[in-house]
Amino acid sequence: MVFEVKTPILGFEQTEKVELKIIDETTAVITDVKNKNISFTLINPYALREYSFDVPSPVQVLLDINQNSKINIFNILVMQKPIENSIVNFLAPLVFNMDNGTMGQAVLSSKDYPDFGVSKQLKEYLKDKKAS
Repeated sequence: MVFEVKTPILGFEQTEKVELKIIDETTAVITDVKNKNISFTLINPYALREYSFDVPSPVQVLLDINQNSKINIFNILVMQKPIENSIVNFLAPLVFNMDNGTMGQAVLSSKDYPDFGVSKQLKEYLKDKKAS
């Protein structure tokens, strides 16, 4: 599905439309529609940990989100070798409004969400999953 980018992806402000491909319940990929060389691997944060935040009001307005909206949340995953060393950015989730085809990046404050991080290694959450 193609989404119009309403709040920019940090560092990729020129990206106006992305195509979202959901791979499975844990991972997805977005690709810039105009520049196929720009793509991001995404991860479903809820598959890794408890994850809850309030979508900032400006993002809600720009994406036309209300309490009935169907939204998907993903975090950017910076791939590393081995994959367990990959980095997750929990402080800048991508919010997709599945109802109207809009998306944006919500930049959260570390003061408001001290348990989130900009560069958490995937292996921190994989060991928690193995234990449960």
